Amino acid sequence: MRATIVLPGSPSRFDYQSQDAALGRLFISHMGDGTVLVFDIKTNRVIANLPGFPEDTGITAVPSLNRVYVSVTGGWLHQAVGHGEIAVLNATTLKVVARIPAGRFPDGSAYVPGLHRLYVSDESGGTETVIDTTTNRRVATLSLGGSAGMTAFDPISGNIFVNVQSRNVLAEIDPVANAIIARIPLPRTCLHNHGLLIYPKKRLAFIACDHNARLLTLDLQTGKVVSIHTVGRNPDVLALDSVRNRLYVASESGVVAVFSIGRHDIRKLGEGVIGDNAHTVSVDTATGLAYFPIRNLRGHPVLKIMAFHSRRLPP
Repeated sequence: MRATIVLPGSPSRFDYQSQDAALGRLFISHMGDGTVLVFDIKTNRVIANLPGFPEDTGITAVPSLNRVYVSVTGGWLHQAVGHGEIAVLNATTLKVVARIPAGRFPDGSAYVPGLHRLYVSDESGGTETVIDTTTNRRVATLSLGGSAGMTAFDPISGNIFVNVQSRNVLAEIDPVANAIIARIPLPRTCLHNHGLLIYPKKRLAFIACDHNARLLTLDLQTGKVVSIHTVGRNPDVLALDSVRNRLYVASESGVVAVFSIGRHDIRKLGEGVIGDNAHTVSVDTATGLAYFPIRNLRGHPVLKIMAFHSRRLPP
């Protein structure tokens, strides 16, 4: 354990995180408070706690644009009428510069740099929202044929991948044509493929199955699952330390599993309980430190900053 930082706000649910390494800032969705926390990873202090993002979920920092894209679901009433949106933050001034319609329940998102497009999973709407980041407008809505899980960009193929979690399928989208070009079926050993992370240089996709606590490793070149591992109950967010070839799988149960990624295999190094609802994780590849927002520790939300050194994760 490197540090435990008390965070502002109520002891309520956090969701995704995203780092802007150039600014040294970590952006965290505090879903239960409807805020975005801005944390300085160099000084270990909270810079800002920004209101106005009711039930925010996904968050994606794009340093090349100096922008942060926040998925705002707006609560049950907004979801019922399809009024979810993407709020666009200036990463330096921390001011909202645009709000873009994004379906019923916008969740995870991924940026395609060459085309200046953001792809957003609409979880309950069963679609993928496509946003032009130069005009801040929605330019397409792609039907997935089922509930959307996480979205990820593969810079090698140039394509977007998204979990269709109610169908146990990984969909591949050509962002030039804005069309689904493949649907990769997943084995029945995976129930509800929600979490997703692409490791481009290894040509692998890591898929978290949140209904039966499994992690799949998929070879993107063959479309075949090459390994299956157990993880904590209700796995959600995955984070990659590409410098140390280390994968973190965080879960709703508070258990985090850590894996070593080799040339031809993936090996579990250890797992342990990190804290209350520790289902979201991010990693600073410069330092190897992992960041875990914890919903409630002695009546307060906190941010645990940890370094992994052994087979057993510290409490």
